Amino acid sequence: MDAQVEQAIQLAFDPRTDQQTKSAAYTFLHQLREDANGWQTCLTLFTRTPAPDEVVRLVCLEVVNNAVQTQRLDQQNLVYVKENLLGYVRQWYTPGSTNLDSPGIQNKLTQTVTYLFTSLYAAEWPSFFDDFRNLAGSGSDVGTSNPAATVIYLRIVGSVHDEIADVMIPRSPDEQKRHNELKDLIRARDVGKIIATWQEILSRWRQIDLSITEMCLRTMAKWVSWIDVSVMLDGSVQGALLELAGQQGNFEADSKEGRARDAAIDTFTETVGKKMSANDKVQLIRYLNLESMVGQLLAAPALLQMRNTPDYDTDLAETLAKLVNNVVFDIVKVLDANDTEQQTRSSAEQLLQAFMPFLLRLFSDEYDEICSAVIPSLTDVLTMLRKNVKAQIAAPSQYAGMLRPILDAIVAKMKYDETATWGDDEDATDEAEFQDLRKRLHILQQTIAAIDEPLYIEVLTNVVANTFSRLDSNDKPNWRDLDLALYEMYLFGELAIKNGGMYQKTVPSSAASQNLTEMLVKMVDADLANYPHPAVQLQYMEICFFEHNTDKIAKVLESFVRFVHSDHDKVRLRSWYLFQRYVRHLRSQLAHLAQNVFQAVSDLLTIKAELPEDRDEEDISSDDDGQSANAAFTSQLFLFEAVGTVASTSAVQIDTKVAIAKSVIEPLAADLQRHLPAAKSGDSRAVLQVHHVIMAFGSLAYGFSDWMPGVKAGHPPPDEVSSEFMNASEATITALESLKQSFDVRNAARNAFSRYLGVLGARILNQLPRWIDGLLSSASSNDEMAMFLRTLGQVVYGFKTEISSILDQLLTPLLQQVFAGLAQPTAGTDDEVQLKELKQQYLNFILMILNNDLASVLISPANQGTFDSFLSTLTRFACDHTDPQSARLAFSALGKMTSIWGGPDLTSADATPAPSLPGFDSFVLAQFAPLPWKLVAAPGGNPQDAQMRSVLQEAGALQWTIIRKTQYRDQLQRELEGLGANPEAVRSYMISIAGEVLNFRKFFATFVQQAKR
Repeated sequence: MDAQVEQAIQLAFDPRTDQQTKSAAYTFLHQLREDANGWQTCLTLFTRTPAPDEVVRLVCLEVVNNAVQTQRLDQQNLVYVKENLLGYVRQWYTPGSTNLDSPGIQNKLTQTVTYLFTSLYAAEWPSFFDDFRNLAGSGSDVGTSNPAATVIYLRIVGSVHDEIADVMIPRSPDEQKRHNELKDLIRARDVGKIIATWQEILSRWRQIDLSITEMCLRTMAKWVSWIDVSVMLDGSVQGALLELAGQQGNFEADSKEGRARDAAIDTFTETVGKKMSANDKVQLIRYLNLESMVGQLLAAPALLQMRNTPDYDTDLAETLAKLVNNVVFDIVKVLDANDTEQQTRSSAEQLLQAFMPFLLRLFSDEYDEICSAVIPSLTDVLTMLRKNVKAQIAAPSQYAGMLRPILDAIVAKMKYDETATWGDDEDATDEAEFQDLRKRLHILQQTIAAIDEPLYIEVLTNVVANTFSRLDSNDKPNWRDLDLALYEMYLFGELAIKNGGMYQKTVPSSAASQNLTEMLVKMVDADLANYPHPAVQLQYMEICFFEHNTDKIAKVLESFVRFVHSDHDKVRLRSWYLFQRYVRHLRSQLAHLAQNVFQAVSDLLTIKAELPEDRDEEDISSDDDGQSANAAFTSQLFLFEAVGTVASTSAVQIDTKVAIAKSVIEPLAADLQRHLPAAKSGDSRAVLQVHHVIMAFGSLAYGFSDWMPGVKAGHPPPDEVSSEFMNASEATITALESLKQSFDVRNAARNAFSRYLGVLGARILNQLPRWIDGLLSSASSNDEMAMFLRTLGQVVYGFKTEISSILDQLLTPLLQQVFAGLAQPTAGTDDEVQLKELKQQYLNFILMILNNDLASVLISPANQGTFDSFLSTLTRFACDHTDPQSARLAFSALGKMTSIWGGPDLTSADATPAPSLPGFDSFVLAQFAPLPWKLVAAPGGNPQDAQMRSVLQEAGALQWTIIRKTQYRDQLQRELEGLGANPEAVRSYMISIAGEVLNFRKFFATFVQQAKR
């Protein structure tokens, strides 16, 4: 068997083995792994002398490891494995042995031994640590007489921590309990001996291989979180740590010396992070003398003289940053606690003062990784100060003095590095990381503004003012300086407008608003719009807005005209959106320039659809993923909106409005007509061109009017302008009728339709049947139908009775299309989501009809043929507890129908119903009245669920309405008795339903909940 297993492993991992043989070998090994006795063969092979090939040993050890880990072995077999592996270690890891295991086998051996530890240490293997420690040599020569055994011992000690004490590994409660018991046993039996070994290694670290010293430190750093911290207070240990951490010399960060130094600092970091009382934590930080150590390391050549050079030791700086971050975090935690003793608090305040320079030095480091390492603790410091301010406790003077250097450091980190480039695709990742850092720094700035707003205003105003003042000097700012100043202006704007805007009755609303206004004026006067760097141009556009400084508007508008024609893609595309935003904000003040604005951008209103394959591969950046053409067109749409916006104000002459609308619409309509034949023939580029033109129509319409039907404020544009958009609407419908099978065309047309409502008003109603025929074609998805029904509901709400005759004509074909969509089978989560959305929008549409005096359309002669199907959807959806939103809407619609067609409320128990539809009362009793009980009886429903409760309340409202329109009282009592309600419950029920509807809705839901318990 041994030979068969050995041969199978060799064949499986030999690259020369043919695929069929390799597959058979893998199958055999899989069976061996699952075999209850396969581990025995593998254990024998692994410990055999002479040893088999490396791959054979590794695979065999993995099979043994799997058997131990999965707990397939009983105690007797576990002890057998333990004896064999311990014997193997004693044989191979002897002084001077040349049969050393590879790192891979060492790792797997360590893992297997650790699994054995968790099962055997408590009873069968109490000498676990001693057995491996004894191989490493005596205290005076540990680490030198048998380095290999020392390494395997330290590996095992570290692995034991990972298995039973690593807090990042999720464990079941039983596992956690078992591991806690093992930790208690270790503390009682062996922790003192383990600590002694660490001390012996560290006391002789200069004579021992530094890789062993590093491993010893890494192990200590792990264990210190759950053992007595006194090991770190030992004089020899602390001395060795300080010596290792403070090593000086020109060695590489990944050298043995560098790794040992970083491990020593990490050990301090983990020690400081250990949980303990506030007083003990402060004393520990002081005893470890971390202030002196950190100061010395920051002054070392590797971090001081070598800063800003290629030899700067970033690994050391980042390791040190993590230590400082932990120290400051714990100091702030002490200071933030309400129960901290005064003496402890005073000591903590002194420590914070001492460590703040270190924190700011590392925070201001040129490398963002180092800066990011201390942002959490700096955030904690500022959060503590902000809490003091919120509690109306004046920040102590020693804390207040920290704010200015902190804010100065934050502002400095906001600036692009001197080595940074801008706009290169190769640096896209670095740019994204820097922008993410800016967002985190912005949060810190906001916190300082909340602590000391006058300081924030002063510092940021000075940053901007000093930068702008250099424009007129020989020391001119570069693009990085200007980008920083403009970016800080952008952030400063949040403070300037937080109290309801920058102005109150044409006067700046605050000191921040006043300062920002002055900054903006200076920016425009300095002609920064003509600064050649794109980063500065982009920042200029983002913040440039004027409402009361009207003398600057024209100049800024000229700058925008240059930007929208920029040769730089990012500037040009971004400016199209920002130009639209600028124009929309100031449209009332641009009326006299409407024609000029249109002429200035008219050359950019030519649409040329571009398919992804039209572009050369070298033009597509790594992060482009083929979307740049679409992104450019999306940006171009803002120009159409801007043209419509600037022409829309009442101050613009009607002739000018019409001229602008005609100048845009007619060329687009002609272009659409030219491309329609090719699009109908399946030309993809022509179809995309049609899509783009229709989208442009919609954007222009939205610019001309953001009013919607049903909104009291506002109105459509003058009839002369609307007539021009009727031509655009007709051109759109013509294209839609020809290309209704195209998803992109339907999508564009649906978007345009919603925009046409604002410019055409009731004039669009005559086209409505054609719109519905095109937008709800056989190719339309449920998602498309749902979106269109939402828009159509807005039309019904906006035009109410005006739409009655048209709705009467189109309702049946509309509902038939919806019914077909509702009947489609679902083939996945996306389909289910779309179906649910269609159901809800369909029900909302029905409710819109019922709520706007259009119920007669549902039962008109033209729509009687679909009434039964329509009604069956409502009754079916009402009892579907898997979709509570739709069920609630369905019950609401049924209640509304009962209220409308049920006639006047009955005034007495023997009154005769007088429904507006003959026989409707009997129909309600037969069809609607059973639905609430059917919902309650449906299996799987949970009346305790909040959404289901809302359905029950709506079902109760339906019952409340029915009893007022029909002779339902006796029938309801019989139904309650049939459900098992006692006389008192029936009486209480009937009293409640006779009261207010709101009260009964709640009563019904509670009644069902109690009955279901």
